Amino acid sequence: MGEVIANVPAAGDKARAGLTKEESARFFGPPPLIAGEDQAQYEAMRDQISAAVGPLDFLEEIWVNDVVNLVWETLRLRRLRAALFHRDTRERLSKWITTSDPSRAGKLVTNWALHEPDAVAEVDAAFARAGRTIDEVTAEIFALKIDELERIDRMVAGAEARRNVALREIDRHRATLGAALGHAADEVLDAEFEELPLRLTEGEPA
Repeated sequence: MGEVIANVPAAGDKARAGLTKEESARFFGPPPLIAGEDQAQYEAMRDQISAAVGPLDFLEEIWVNDVVNLVWETLRLRRLRAALFHRDTRERLSKWITTSDPSRAGKLVTNWALHEPDAVAEVDAAFARAGRTIDEVTAEIFALKIDELERIDRMVAGAEARRNVALREIDRHRATLGAALGHAADEVLDAEFEELPLRLTEGEPA
């Protein structure tokens, strides 16, 4: 009989319970957060991804941890990309928009960015007087910052590719595990069949 594989789930078994927060912190360390990020949001996302994947053993826990961190990194990069664009838009508008009180331009743009109705109306009026649109300002910023934006986009693509690799590893691991379990089961059945006594001989009634 072949070697018995221990501590592996049988095909069709439900996923075992994932690591607790305490176990995860002990094995993987604290969440990779930067200033301003919410640990509760990170842990909620981790719980959702873990529940969706249903890690079956510790190897899969490692890959799930990788997936969680890469998804979080992707969201962070997209958020930072938007923040970079938003910051430069505000700075460019502050220099472009003229008001009766020059020192008020920064405050006006800040309120415009916060979608305060009076500020939005005043900035829209300034655009109309100048015969310009916010799309033109956005295009100018895009042209100036295209190198930085492309670098962020490449980082996003890299994080997404590494996430997909981790998910494929889980699929490959489960396929290999299923094949190993099937082989072990076949060996058990074959051995048991060979050991069965021959109860019927030729000529004996059934």
